[in-house]
Amino acid sequence: MITSLFAGFIFLAAGFVQGLTGFGSALVAIPLLSLILDIKVAVPLCILNGLILTIYLALHLRRHLDRTKILPLVAGAIPGVLVGAILLQRVDAGIIRFCIGVLLISYSLYNLLVRPRSLELSRKWGYAAGFLTGAIGAAFSAGGPPAIIYTTLAGWNKEEIRATLSGFFVVNSIVTAFVHALTGVSTLVTVRIFLVTAPFVLVGTIAGSHVTARVNQQTYLRIIYLFLVVTGMMMICS
Repeated sequence: MITSLFAGFIFLAAGFVQGLTGFGSALVAIPLLSLILDIKVAVPLCILNGLILTIYLALHLRRHLDRTKILPLVAGAIPGVLVGAILLQRVDAGIIRFCIGVLLISYSLYNLLVRPRSLELSRKWGYAAGFLTGAIGAAFSAGGPPAIIYTTLAGWNKEEIRATLSGFFVVNSIVTAFVHALTGVSTLVTVRIFLVTAPFVLVGTIAGSHVTARVNQQTYLRIIYLFLVVTGMMMICS
């Protein structure tokens, strides 16, 4: 029970981060959960709680959800997952992680220091972003950044960015949770801890959403870029 409560407070923080930015809960949760839980329990637990928070965000932001923005990401991610599974067997994960980390840090620092104008990308780029998200996620468990970069370059406001990411991650979480259930990755232990931690992640997500509502577009984007710098550093050091 003590372990479940510790996990609950971890998900409280993870939910707050995702409620604030629209992504990042796994980045917060997995390293901390691995200190108190077996990673084979931590990963499916994170997926289940991720499903809770992304469904909440998708419902909370439903008037900003645009199927035409989400579908390219989903359509691109499906073949990307297949390619990622092949890369996992043939490519050194450490090299790819390092390259992605350098890219994230460079991209984020450029936006923080130079503040370029939005490129207002065509939605066709969503297929490429979805493909890279699926491939990198399947191969190296770090698939979020391509979709995040795409949404920040597309010229959307913060609600549209959060809504699109949430809708995309809902689909991704459902598929992953289903696969975990079929393959036996999710166990009764996972479900038991999930029942304790789910209220924590929901409260954290609600709190993060309220904070986001009080910040302007520029501040929101700066938060995203700073978080991507941290993500890049963690990928380089992992």
